[in-house]
Amino acid sequence: MAESEDGDKERADPRSDAEKRESESPRANTGQSAGRLRAPVRPAILLGVLGVVYGDLGTSPIYALRECFTGDNAVATTPANIYGIVSIIFWALILIASLKYVILVLRADNHGEGGIFALLALIGPWRNLNRGRRRLLVLLGLAGAAVLFGDIMITPAISILSAIEGVSVADPGFQIYVVPLTLVILVLLFALQSRGTERIGAIFGPVMLVWFALIGALGLASAIQDPRIFKAMNPAYAIEFFIRNRVAGYLVLSAAFLALTGLEALYADLGHFGRSPIRRAWFGFILPVLVLNYFGQGAYLLRGHPATQPFFNLAPDWFLYPLVAVASAATIIASQAAITGAFSLVRQAVQLGQMPRIEVRQTSAQVRGQIYVPMANWILLAAAVFLVLTFRSSGNLSDVYGVAVNATMAVTTVLAFNIALERGGWSKVGAIAGLVGFLAIEIAFLGANATKVVTGAWFSLGVGAIFFLVMLTWRRGSQRLHAELANDTMPMDEFVRKIDEQAPARVPGTAVFVTGHIEECPPVLRHYLLRAKTLHRQVILLTVLVEGVPKIDKQDRVEIDACGDRGIWRLILHYGFMQHANIPSELKALDVPGLDIDLDDTTYYIGRQNLLPPMRGQQGFSWRRMMRWRDRLYALMKRNSVDESVFFYIPSDSVIEIGLQVRI
Repeated sequence: MAESEDGDKERADPRSDAEKRESESPRANTGQSAGRLRAPVRPAILLGVLGVVYGDLGTSPIYALRECFTGDNAVATTPANIYGIVSIIFWALILIASLKYVILVLRADNHGEGGIFALLALIGPWRNLNRGRRRLLVLLGLAGAAVLFGDIMITPAISILSAIEGVSVADPGFQIYVVPLTLVILVLLFALQSRGTERIGAIFGPVMLVWFALIGALGLASAIQDPRIFKAMNPAYAIEFFIRNRVAGYLVLSAAFLALTGLEALYADLGHFGRSPIRRAWFGFILPVLVLNYFGQGAYLLRGHPATQPFFNLAPDWFLYPLVAVASAATIIASQAAITGAFSLVRQAVQLGQMPRIEVRQTSAQVRGQIYVPMANWILLAAAVFLVLTFRSSGNLSDVYGVAVNATMAVTTVLAFNIALERGGWSKVGAIAGLVGFLAIEIAFLGANATKVVTGAWFSLGVGAIFFLVMLTWRRGSQRLHAELANDTMPMDEFVRKIDEQAPARVPGTAVFVTGHIEECPPVLRHYLLRAKTLHRQVILLTVLVEGVPKIDKQDRVEIDACGDRGIWRLILHYGFMQHANIPSELKALDVPGLDIDLDDTTYYIGRQNLLPPMRGQQGFSWRRMMRWRDRLYALMKRNSVDESVFFYIPSDSVIEIGLQVRI
């Protein structure tokens, strides 16, 4: 896929060198990382895992079990139901969190990177897939990414709101301040994003270490008082719960699922920390303390206490305010991790050509993942404020939460097991068995979560639908734009003959024509020669290609060839979808015999399309066309996307734009 004003181009076949290396690598996406698992893991990395990877999942105990007994689909607080609910949560953590994500899905990495866009990049056009099946998998992946945006929007609101509500346990009169204080914290949190999270991130790990130690200790202290709760480890209690409660027992799964929110973040952060630290932190610390806390809350309920706030009531009265303070810090960290994840998700979507180019700022010179996306930041803030003002409590917000991430988890299952079959060496029987087994559990959760659509889940699904429409429209519009522009190109050898025939004047300096066409003469160059009647002494036809791998090393990034002996060069820069192109920096680093680039004497020529609507006779049903309103939506996004000079860090005083009218 080419990033250019000439339109985004997807390379079908042959494969790029990066793609060949990816598919030929003996350990690419096969999970053969035993050596890495035996390598020592530094404590600092494990602390980082606690703060970034498990922030969202680690704050779920505040509200997950409570909603099973107080939410819209609540069941009575009887001993049998308490054993059953705790057993369901325990086995969900074992089967979905531990077996599926931590053991299996983490193996489906794209050169060390995880997340739904990493999976999407692996479902590439060079695979031996039926075209219809490939298209379905790509659309499914885009839908999963779209609804994940919706769920990320909810995390800051529900996390911070649930923590602040803890104060009202000690002082019911504080309830009227919960919403205003939550809004203040949210505004401050999002306002600080532009300064970067490098300094704040340094304290994430220690704070979360204190948080997890606290919830584990509180859970253990409560469970010891009533050790009968450990019988819930027996899955028979979960089965008996469903048999006894039938429909009501099934519907309560929508609340129990809240214990699993944050698992997609676990997979998405694979590239930041690696497989081994995430696994070791999970099995060595996170899973035990989560289980202890849920069992401790269950034991608290077994002793006959009300289910209004079982998490905060685990603490003695004198410790309630410190617990609320630590909980507030933990939920802010969970929110920060979700915000950072949203920024990363947006950048990957832009780099892979699924969304318009928007401004992305690097906030750290040392850490590439530290970025700030202004548009995404303010959209997230607006959504969080809207949710808090509309739903006003974490209990009400729980109806919004879960559906979208549940759908994304099911999509991850489908994509991951397809990749396991094609690239991981799995047998067809094994891949299908794993796919069906996990999908059965996740679809069961999804069916229960579907009951939330009317009471709140419409928000996350609506946001997901909007993002899905934006991505589909941008993707299809870019393909059509490139096809139209291709009609205005000519073979390079024919253009060279024109140069010989016209003998244009050659002026000093270097001209860089940014183009999405990697073989033909780009329209912007042809139009320039037609009007200016001159050419620079050196002409570079530059294309930026974003490959289906996360990163490409510098030594493998540049592909340059001379187009004959007339001073025209074809330069292709290859980047991974987790990287960002800096064209002047790349030109400065070039060391090619016969090519002498002085950046002070270099001019960049960029095509600017003026999109025209189809002529009246062109309208009509065709898969090659979009409806008129989608044409207008694409044109609007194209006009408001970030200029290439900004996106590629090109100095504005060195850019000349050439307008081209294109009818799509």
